[in-house]
Parts: sequence; structure tokens; C-alpha cells
Amino acid sequence: MNFTRRKFLHGSAAGLASAAFAGQSLIGYAASKGARFRVGVTDWNLRKTAKLESVALAKTIGFDGVQISIGRKMELNDKAMQQAFVAEAKRAKLPLASVCLDILHVNGLKSDPLGQRWVAEAIPITQALGVKVILLPFFGKWALKTQAEMDYVGDALKEIAPAAEKAGVILGLEDTISARDNVRIMERSKSPAVLTYYDVGNSTLQGFDIVEEIRWLTARRICEVHLKDNPGYLGQGRINFPAVVDALAEIGFDKWAQLECDAPSGSVEDDMKKNLGFIRGVIAQRR
Repeated sequence: MNFTRRKFLHGSAAGLASAAFAGQSLIGYAASKGARFRVGVTDWNLRKTAKLESVALAKTIGFDGVQISIGRKMELNDKAMQQAFVAEAKRAKLPLASVCLDILHVNGLKSDPLGQRWVAEAIPITQALGVKVILLPFFGKWALKTQAEMDYVGDALKEIAPAAEKAGVILGLEDTISARDNVRIMERSKSPAVLTYYDVGNSTLQGFDIVEEIRWLTARRICEVHLKDNPGYLGQGRINFPAVVDALAEIGFDKWAQLECDAPSGSVEDDMKKNLGFIRGVIAQRR
């Protein structure tokens, strides 16, 4: 975490120039490698929010990992719970992929001073769990609507980000604003520890071109991805998932993509298996 965005951009530009010199386009170069991201699942869509059983259920269904919630009451601030999750992940041989700071649904970071406190407290929790990404949600009454609110968030994260950098933790912005507005917040924070948590469902509902946004953001600005097309199954709604997977492959995204899918039939296990089978099928077509 001791690099600057400018150095990173310079290195990336040199790498792309080398690929172009070899006679390959950026898209052809990256796409030839196939989709390399891992597929996890959110504990809340397993209906096991901040519960230890989410690990075993994710393993049973066949996911590569699970994203766990810190809890609306910061339940995972308890060291015994942290140790229990780490032990369960080891027992099940299933990684904890990342965490969600869901208490920001109660105290939003865009204006509530408690939001900033919760982000700060989530950093050591994340470290203790052995994961790298904290999802910071901005929804409902806490959704970002104005430039002033976005600036407030950028300034708040500027204060917190040095602790995240020191801990090797990423603060991921998940919201309903455009990719470009997310990057403005990232830049205002002046920290490589603040990245975009890209949700294809949220962005589609807001009318954004998700394939264009993914390509514009590039892998270096995206810490993690949510895949969903609620309330239905993947592949049966508005979103072109082969195009999404193509875009993620083209930018070289190799982190976590979490399924945040509803269960239309009412059976979480059956519906998650169906959605996981679909997305794995799409990924397999690139290999």
C-alpha cells in the first residue's frame, strides 16, 4: 500500500504499451487470459447475516468464498466471534472473501458522524478476519444525491484512509452513483485504499452502461464486484452477463465477484445453486 496512484498509472501505461508493441490490442491481450475472478456469495442473501452458519452453507452450495456482515450492531467487533469465523473458515476450507459494514445502513457515512467511527472500527475487525475489503454501503436515505454529500464522504475517508493503508485494507464504495462520481470521491480521499465496489444490478437500475463503466474503471479501481439481476435469476433478466464477464476478463479483474441474488422460489440453496451454475457456465465459455 506504499505506492501512489501516479506511480501505478505510470506502470500500467508502460505495461499496456508493451502489449501494444507486441501487436496485440488491450482487449485481445486480456481476453485471451479468460475470466480469472473467484465467485463468492453474500451472507445476507444466504439469510445468514453475521452468522457463523453462512460459511458452511456457502461451502455446501459450492461457492469459492463468502462475504460476511459485520452486523447492524457491530456484532463482529467481538474478538471471540472473529476467532470463531476464522476457525470455521479453516475447518470448512472456504475463504472469508470480504466484509460488509452494514451498520452504515443505520448511521450513513454521508452525514452521520457515527458513520466515520464505524469505518475506523471496522479496519481492525477486517484485519483480524484476515480479509482485505470492507464494503461501505450508501443506500436508502443514505444514498449519495448531491456533490456536497460526495465531497463530505471523500473528506471523511481522507481522514480514515491512512489507517486502512497501514492495515492493508481497502474501503470499497458501493452506491447508486456513476463510476465517474465514484472516482471523484476516490481522488478526493487522496488514498489508494479507497476504491469502487461495483454492483452491476444497482448500476443497471440507475441507467448506467455497466460494460462501459467496468472497462472505464479498469481493474485497478474496482476492489470487488456484486453480480445480480434481482428479483429474478441470473440470465433471465435485463443484464447481459456474458458481456459483463467479457468486460471483467478484458480488464484483467482477478478478485472476488459476489452473488447478491434473491431467491425467487423461496429456496435459498436451490436458487443460489442455479445462479452459481449459470455464472460458472458463462465463465467456462471464456476458457
